[in-house]
Amino acid sequence: MSNILETVKSYTSNTGPDSEVPHFFDGENLRTTNTHHEFEHRSVHTNPHDNYAIPQYEEDEVTVKDWLQNIFGNPLQKIFNYFVSLFPILKWILHYNGKWLYGDLVAGITVGIVLVPQSMSYAQLAGLAPQFGLYSSFVGVFIYSFFATSKDVSIGPVAVMSSQVGKVIANVQAKYGTDLYDAQTIATVLSLICGGIAAGLGILRLGFILEFISIPAVMGFMSGSALNIISGQVPALMGFPKAVNTRDATYMVIINSLKALPQSTSDAAFGLIPLFILYLWNFVCGFGQRRWPKLKWYFFYTQQLRNAIVIIVASAISWGIVHPKKVAFDGPASAFKPPISIIGTVPSGLRDVGVMNIPDGIASALGSEIPVSTIILLLEHIAISKSFGRVNDYKVVPDQEVIAIGVTNLIGTFFNAYPATGSFSRSALKAKCGVRTPIAGLFTGAVVLLALYTLTSSFFYIPKATLSAVIIHAVSDLVANYKVTWSFWRISPLDCGIFLIGLIITIFVTIEAGIYFAIASSCAVLLFRVAKPNGQFLGRTQVAEIVNPVIVTDSSGASSINSDAEIHQVLSNHSNYQSVVDGKDKESNTKVNTKSSAAPNVKIHTRWVPLTKENLNAGISVTPPPPGVIVFKPIESFTYPNASRQIDLVSDEAKKLTRRGKPYDLSDKGSRPWNDPGPLYFPWTKKEDLIHHQQEDTRPLLRIIHFDFSCVANVDVTSIQALVDLRKAMNIYADREVEFHFSGILSPWIKRGLINAGFGIQEDGLVAENTYVNIAKGSSGNDEDSDLEGGRFIPAITTNTPFFHLDIPDY
Repeated sequence: MSNILETVKSYTSNTGPDSEVPHFFDGENLRTTNTHHEFEHRSVHTNPHDNYAIPQYEEDEVTVKDWLQNIFGNPLQKIFNYFVSLFPILKWILHYNGKWLYGDLVAGITVGIVLVPQSMSYAQLAGLAPQFGLYSSFVGVFIYSFFATSKDVSIGPVAVMSSQVGKVIANVQAKYGTDLYDAQTIATVLSLICGGIAAGLGILRLGFILEFISIPAVMGFMSGSALNIISGQVPALMGFPKAVNTRDATYMVIINSLKALPQSTSDAAFGLIPLFILYLWNFVCGFGQRRWPKLKWYFFYTQQLRNAIVIIVASAISWGIVHPKKVAFDGPASAFKPPISIIGTVPSGLRDVGVMNIPDGIASALGSEIPVSTIILLLEHIAISKSFGRVNDYKVVPDQEVIAIGVTNLIGTFFNAYPATGSFSRSALKAKCGVRTPIAGLFTGAVVLLALYTLTSSFFYIPKATLSAVIIHAVSDLVANYKVTWSFWRISPLDCGIFLIGLIITIFVTIEAGIYFAIASSCAVLLFRVAKPNGQFLGRTQVAEIVNPVIVTDSSGASSINSDAEIHQVLSNHSNYQSVVDGKDKESNTKVNTKSSAAPNVKIHTRWVPLTKENLNAGISVTPPPPGVIVFKPIESFTYPNASRQIDLVSDEAKKLTRRGKPYDLSDKGSRPWNDPGPLYFPWTKKEDLIHHQQEDTRPLLRIIHFDFSCVANVDVTSIQALVDLRKAMNIYADREVEFHFSGILSPWIKRGLINAGFGIQEDGLVAENTYVNIAKGSSGNDEDSDLEGGRFIPAITTNTPFFHLDIPDY
């Protein structure tokens, strides 16, 4: 490149001063030359000595072979990497150290203390015996440790999934009876099927499909589900669980619970009082953390013990009431009816370990329940893991997390566990406790196993109403408050509407309907935005970047820069943003120098912005493209759902701004097509008036249509064919070959498709009026040296495609 200027000078000296010199650069327009100096003799500048030559550059066209080689190249290494990726623990376990162990031990034990009472509560919510909640708890945290890419997430029974399991059990038993399929078997088979589906999706790397459900939609059904769970626990909290059908719609459960309040029993004392204590305890400890920061961790750990201590105290009181009567009872133990509702016998240890027996026909019985159950299982977990990954600065791999959930539930079937997934509350607790690695789950599982083998006799006296209080207190955090709704409204009113509708559907219909609405609404909004893009027609404006300017505020309070003070501070060393009112600095109260000496250093650039000035200052000057030139920028992938719409926009704009190359004969009405009949005239209209009207069209002829593809990531056959059809239609309309230019092409496959459709190259007699080539500094160039004659500039993109550009030319 350093010899280019010498080559041009040598060529000039050999031909003589009066000879025609090849014109390759006229200040804006660049021409290309090959290694044999076969120059294109098309002069567009009056002074030949202002032109420069650049070397020819062509890049190879991307092929299907390249794509296949990229996907399947070096297969053994990729297979090895794939199997290693299935066990993320292999990447860090050898680095395990004492500090990590301490953090994991503290977090694991703390979460285990919370998990034991919660798992028994959620088992009750699922309609299962308490031990099955404990089985699900320890299996979940154990297995997840080996497959996890999140250190914070805690796997186990959760409220929404437990509620769904309870609904599935109720629906199946209502249809087939309790004798054919018992609750435990239904729950475990559901775990098997959902776990298998999840593992399959993860192994095939299809976890991305969960991204199609938006956060507002998820929040809608989560909040609705939380309200459903709370309302469903009120009857057990008040002591009349059989008086209300908790499987009805949420609003019906609330109404029926209010009607049944006179049937409340003494169980209400073991429900309402613990519930009040839990909220009070949580409030006091939270206030203490804010009021006395030095004692923050004391209040924090005291706060996390509230569930366990409340259950221990309630169980002690229950023992004092129930145990004497149990001892005095003469009949068989199974016939004893305690004065308050308690859990009853909890088998010690792992009594139900082994390969499960799958009854015939149960898979078909569960068929209609599988989609919703799988979505709940995966959606909540992925949302939680990604959230904690972003907050705590580590990467979560969704596909691997889906595998972890699937394998956890598959192995859980050997322990008669029911579906387990990530818990938001326990994950938040785990993160606050300073967990360092997923190994913390092993310590959590150890706490649960310890409880299973040593504390089951104490579990006998736990009041069911107290467990309901624990559920209500835990689930209430899932209900989105008014601040969330207001935030959705301020960010995106459409998403706020989806959230509210999803919430209403979940409350007044069913959770399943809420989930299906969440999926359908998310996909519908996505498809609508893809199919109805708002492309922009662009114009030019002059833009300069000013570092740390002084903002002048006029008397009306609006910020402005007047003609006497265009630039106050440019490229200064001041680090703070300053504000000036009425030409005076607020801090120094001195007159601001409106004639900055730094103004010559301002570099003005041409930028292409929407002609509508959308999201811009209405006072700026936006110059339309030159006559006969249209610049259009699609803002979505240019594919089959939206190609026709965007092509129609360009066609309509072209016909609006330019005239036909061969006008219709207004005097001959039959010469016009039916869809463009022209002005209405009558038999008595003079022919001279028609001819005069025909000559009034002073619009320019269409010369160039430019597509800015800087936002286009993909094209397809439909969209390329739409461009081909547009080119044919515009050539007929303009009665000439219209140039189609493209800039900002992101993918070589887009370029390949356009070239193979005849775009970007000069063919079929189409010769560009001007050839615009973008040049850039070579890799060996000095960033501080911007001298074009320094020989450090080379073509930025291929020179054999004169209609493709890195940026939009000035035309």
